[in-house]
Amino acid sequence: MTSSIRFLMCSPHYYEVDYVINPWMEGNIHRSSLELAQEQWQGLYQIIANHADVDLVKPQPGWPDMVFTANAGLILDDQVVLSRFLHPERQGEEPFFKEWFESQGYTVHTLPAELPFEGAGDALLDREGRWLWAGYGFRTELDSHALVAQWLNIEVLSLHLMDERFYHLDTCFCPLTEGYLLYYPPAFDAYSNRLIELRVPAEKRIVVDEPDAVNFACNAVNIDRLVIMNQASDDLKRQLAAVGFEVMETPLTEFLKAGGAAKCLTLRVTEPLHPEPTGESGIVARTVTLTGHLLDSGLVNRALDLVVEGGGSFQVLKFDLGEQRQSTSSAEIRVSAPSLELMDEIMAQLIDLGAVALPDQEQDAHLVTINQAGVAPDDFYSSTIYPTEVRVQGQWVRVQNQRMDGVIVVSTSATGPAAVCKLLRDLQVGDQVIVGYDGIRSVRNAAERSRSTHQEEFSFMGSGVSSERRVELIVEQVAWELRRLRDQGGKTVVVAGPVVIHTGGGEHLSRLIREGYVQALLGGNAIAVHDIEQALLGTSLGVDMKQGTSVRGGHRHHLRAINTIRRYGSIANAVEQGVLTKGVFYECVRHNVPFSLAGSIRDDGPLPDTQMDLIAAQADYARLIEGCDMILMLSTMLHAIGVGNMTPAGVKMVCVDINPAVVTKLADRGSLESTGVVTDVGLFLSLLVKQLERLTQPHIAA
Repeated sequence: MTSSIRFLMCSPHYYEVDYVINPWMEGNIHRSSLELAQEQWQGLYQIIANHADVDLVKPQPGWPDMVFTANAGLILDDQVVLSRFLHPERQGEEPFFKEWFESQGYTVHTLPAELPFEGAGDALLDREGRWLWAGYGFRTELDSHALVAQWLNIEVLSLHLMDERFYHLDTCFCPLTEGYLLYYPPAFDAYSNRLIELRVPAEKRIVVDEPDAVNFACNAVNIDRLVIMNQASDDLKRQLAAVGFEVMETPLTEFLKAGGAAKCLTLRVTEPLHPEPTGESGIVARTVTLTGHLLDSGLVNRALDLVVEGGGSFQVLKFDLGEQRQSTSSAEIRVSAPSLELMDEIMAQLIDLGAVALPDQEQDAHLVTINQAGVAPDDFYSSTIYPTEVRVQGQWVRVQNQRMDGVIVVSTSATGPAAVCKLLRDLQVGDQVIVGYDGIRSVRNAAERSRSTHQEEFSFMGSGVSSERRVELIVEQVAWELRRLRDQGGKTVVVAGPVVIHTGGGEHLSRLIREGYVQALLGGNAIAVHDIEQALLGTSLGVDMKQGTSVRGGHRHHLRAINTIRRYGSIANAVEQGVLTKGVFYECVRHNVPFSLAGSIRDDGPLPDTQMDLIAAQADYARLIEGCDMILMLSTMLHAIGVGNMTPAGVKMVCVDINPAVVTKLADRGSLESTGVVTDVGLFLSLLVKQLERLTQPHIAA
């Protein structure tokens, strides 16, 4: 027939599943039937030929997937972008398709060899000609979309594919006449689904369920109101019929074995063109550098994984490998994202890893003035634990009071610009806060180099969780560091929960305080109550600590302890008047070790020393951990996590808890100086004290 609609197809003369380059090919090598494939292809060809014109490209021996002409290229008007296949198994098809396009008078655009783009398999025009939907993630690189937009002069909307079964856009996404869309949402990330919903009204979105999706219902050919596909459920047929589409099924099971169906087997060479093409692409690109022991630390792999997982794409422009083991390497990476929003999210994570902009691309940080106290702009930069510098008035300024989840406030005085971390609640009208990610860099690599002197002696402090088998090793290393810090005037802070007392660890913690190993103690109302209960009454939660049995009336002991301290006005007063004569908090008072108790809604009493104003308690915690070198977190999940969030990088942390989930939570915060130890906290403290004894014993001559 003669029609204004034309397709390109290729006979399956050499078709066979001869290798594996997608999940559908697994288990199907040499299991396809050429005879049945030819029969099924002929059925599809006849249906399409009854409704449109069909051109044929000659099949070539050795290239079995050439039958899937959707991947030949992307055509719009008299322009074609030739495919750049990712896998070598298909790259040999390119010259044959290029020859055909040129013979038909098309202007052929050729992408760089290292930039994969798989034609109309990953690029589908809106049936109204308004824009181009372009997929990436498996076969096509995001950076190709910008060139496609430029060459074809059309807006490109980039969609990130997430399910390897749907490795090409046309396997899970089918634009239909009059702006309708047939698609499988789980194949895309959240951003892409949001973009689809913004562009296609709800009444025109036809969602395919998984049973239809895996039968390649979305891999369909649309000609006016006809939708040609391998197979459709009755429910899907009803949905399409309800909006005026007729479904025509034609079996293509032999081609499903290679991961294709109706759409894959065809390339539409006549496409609608919007009268006012835009040539726009929402793609944002930035170039960053990473410096350090990139291979040994796995830093470059983590950075590239973050880009891809964040919905972006990358190109390594330059990589200089250090010549010696101690030498640093550097990488220059071009990062692309389909929107500024996603780019900001990716850049936030790359900055945490130490990525910085090229010197000639450095910009000052963007500042916005606060007009409502305690409220920041939506796009404010959220600080991390890592030492950070911000670029203000052309110079890099170190951020003071570094902590996680803060807002960076910039001020200027006669001495120059300054930057400081503030909590949201502390923002004042007129404060200048940083928004976005320009002009920000992490200097964690420099901080790590400055700590390298002690890295080997304290080598267990890589982030992660240590099991019972490593407890003794870690105890030895903690003891060594405690002794070193005490002797050199360092600062160790202990964050402890009531389990320390329940497990018999109170006497060991008391000794650490008495012998000068602890410079501050943080906790809640409970640890102080049960420590004082034990000191006054010999019980903890009513259990005799020596006998391990409940005491008659013991359930009231903690209230008696609270009442006694309240009578004297404070823990310090009880010590000074000879009422409290032993225990953890007795030692704190006697040896001038400051402590802070943060209250909660469950607290009995509370003790007069317990700070029930949460904001004041947070500020007191922050004051006591300022300048500390090491923090021991002993069986207190909420207090440990809270302290971890307000502690800058560079502080060594050990979290001890019998619950693996607690120590994992601390290790996951990303600090290179934290580790989790899964063990009984009483046992840990007992072993720690014994190891310190060995360290302090004089050497006996042989």
